[in-house]
Amino acid sequence: MEDSPLQWIDSHMHVDYHGLDAAAVVAEMDRFQIERAWILTWYIPPAEDVPSSHRGFSPLNQRADGTHAGSLLSDVLAAYRLFPERLVAGYCPCPSEGNASAYFEAAYHTHGVRVCGEWSYRMLLDDPRSIELFRTAGSLSCPVVLHLDVPYLPDEKGVPVYQPYWYGGMPGPLERALQACPDTIFVGHAPGFWRYISGDAERDSALYPNGPIVEGGELIRLMETYDNLWADLSAGSGLGALRRDSDHALQFLERFSDRLLYGRDAPGNALQDYLRPLALPEGVRRKIFRENALRLVPLD
Repeated sequence: MEDSPLQWIDSHMHVDYHGLDAAAVVAEMDRFQIERAWILTWYIPPAEDVPSSHRGFSPLNQRADGTHAGSLLSDVLAAYRLFPERLVAGYCPCPSEGNASAYFEAAYHTHGVRVCGEWSYRMLLDDPRSIELFRTAGSLSCPVVLHLDVPYLPDEKGVPVYQPYWYGGMPGPLERALQACPDTIFVGHAPGFWRYISGDAERDSALYPNGPIVEGGELIRLMETYDNLWADLSAGSGLGALRRDSDHALQFLERFSDRLLYGRDAPGNALQDYLRPLALPEGVRRKIFRENALRLVPLD
């Protein structure tokens, strides 16, 4: 690919997160040759508060009870209105709080939201309330970005240990959601998704596994089976899955090049720095860097 400005599409970013307001996000986009970025909500219900995340979000969204709401639709829309030619608005209401399907449809028609994300809630992914939201997003041709974390990890003896900050469950609930919503594109993300690139996911106690890839990963099976399962390579989870095994990474990127997306999820340029020097075919590079994202959310 020619090294021209504004050639990348960032499929996973937040605003007012880790010190970046809308102007700072766009300044980084200019620096890293990113033409458009999907700006996603990351709403945290009061009962699902994550104290360790408070430092990363804007204090404007702190609640009176001391919990933090995360990144809201109002934050996304304020940024989108400042930079409508650079940002794409994303939003994912909580399925356990009111009619999430109706809220999303209203946001689509009223505010120009074009991505359902980031789904990150402490319920099984195939909960009927989530399924209704996913079907609505699919009917509007909006991809659904999923943050998945597993409810159990094994200890050193292999005994399952409950993880209080889990989201969606994996892989059973994901497969059932894929089956229930064949017209919806799901974009997988986060540690609970990427750990299953390896066949030893159930035996690995690390939140972010880093050993060599073992054959038989459930993620590979699901991507082979369901065309509506995509993935973004953002954050330490996506990049970490690639770094585990460079030979496997090249094979994986080429094999699923039609359904992989470049994304960041945080300040910095680590994923670009990793992808640029890889010996990928030119067509694969174009798809992952830009073209796949444009298939899901075309430029107006």
